[in-house]
Amino acid sequence: MTERVSAYNSAWGGLSDGDTVLVDTAPWIYVLEDHAQFAPLFLGLFEAAELGRLQLALTTVTLAEVLSGPFKAKQTALAKRYEKALNRYQLVPLSAPIASMAAQLRAQYRLKLPDAVQLASALDIGAAALATHDREFSRVAGLPVLTGKAA
Repeated sequence: MTERVSAYNSAWGGLSDGDTVLVDTAPWIYVLEDHAQFAPLFLGLFEAAELGRLQLALTTVTLAEVLSGPFKAKQTALAKRYEKALNRYQLVPLSAPIASMAAQLRAQYRLKLPDAVQLASALDIGAAALATHDREFSRVAGLPVLTGKAA
């Protein structure tokens, strides 16, 4: 347990207990697939959630993106396991207000639409941060963007 707390403190120490973090698609995929190189960058975040220190959220866009891989590979059972795992967390649906905010953010930061939806969703739910492995978010101001590297 000490190692988990240590991993939480080193990479995610800027967050307070109980904070909500919206997690972009890539970190979910890395952890679900146990990606050798990239999963370790985000394990502390997921461990903090398991310890009850953070709340994690994902968008319906992320749900669709994560499930696309297994469905494309005709691995329906795997897709269902992923869906069950993801449904343990807060799911943020794409609403009209989020879509409108995403359009504004897309124009402001020159983001791709899925990235703008992630950012708008994080802002809409009052997330303390957005966790991603996407460099496109480096231009974003007003919301901490966490990349999994130790602070």
